[in-house]
Amino acid sequence: MDYKNAGVDIEAGYKSVELMKEHVKKTMRPEVLTNLGGFSGAFSMEKFKDMEKPTLVSGTDGVGTKLKLAFLMDKHDTVGIDCVAMCVNDIACAGGEPLFFLDYIACGKNTPEKIADIVKGVAEGCLQSDAALIGGETAEMPGFYPEDEYDLAGFSVGVVDEKDLITGKDLEAGDVLIGMASSGVHSNGFSLVRKVFTMTKDSLDTYYEELGTTLGEALLAPTKIYVKALRSVKEAGVTVKACSHITGGGFYENVPRMLKDGTVAVIQKDSYPVPPIFRLMAEKGNIEEQMMYNTYNMGIGMIVAVRPEDVDAAMKAIKDAGETPYVIGHIEAGEKGVTLC
Repeated sequence: MDYKNAGVDIEAGYKSVELMKEHVKKTMRPEVLTNLGGFSGAFSMEKFKDMEKPTLVSGTDGVGTKLKLAFLMDKHDTVGIDCVAMCVNDIACAGGEPLFFLDYIACGKNTPEKIADIVKGVAEGCLQSDAALIGGETAEMPGFYPEDEYDLAGFSVGVVDEKDLITGKDLEAGDVLIGMASSGVHSNGFSLVRKVFTMTKDSLDTYYEELGTTLGEALLAPTKIYVKALRSVKEAGVTVKACSHITGGGFYENVPRMLKDGTVAVIQKDSYPVPPIFRLMAEKGNIEEQMMYNTYNMGIGMIVAVRPEDVDAAMKAIKDAGETPYVIGHIEAGEKGVTLC
């Protein structure tokens, strides 16, 4: 009896590391001081010592049950983008610059090519956010996970000068809300998605005219990463007074998190196009509109609040970063919360 007979293939682990190195290498930043495969990752803070009050910000998350679709479609090279996005978008939402990312993959059986595909997606997410992939862990856990399944999670650390933290403390009536378009469902609410649609390979491979693609491709579209768009807004000299990453809980849970007491966000539902995947889901699942907005991003993945005089500059900066912005509402005085109308 040995470890391999018990279900853990150490040689497969070594091969996974070798296969992922080419993807990890692309994410390196000058501040990275260690190589992949060490016991920890080291990152120099020398570059940030000139900040008045350098402040670390962090985010951690996983992909969730969206992974079930990746298993059915046998497509594993984009869920890593979701994992990175869920972490770095939260950091950017606070005004921070993501510095590095670490992933954690737990699987029933280490198939090196599959693991390398997952890490390829993680590396792509890091490239999109200018974060270095400085480490991670692949845990082979036979008997705990089915052989063909895995879980994927990670965390990121970023930095911001304390004076540039986005806290919402200066938010006031009259400020304008700009929303940035999402790529679809992103990585939240898939437990409900899997109740609405039949989760089979045939169902996911079904082409829908209104989607312009198959159901599986529409649902598996990776989460947008808004790091560069928010950086572009800052570099344009625009002060983001408050910011909200629209994740699980949709508008009703996430928008109030950007508000200070005594302010209410008023959002016009018809101010931007709702992607057809949400309309299809609501129709197929007979889901009430309020529940849709309380679960999904409904086509808006990030919201920023700016002064009225900064709207044009902010819109241009977001477009210059390759994202699609919409003026979706404004701030009023009132009981803290969100009104959709």
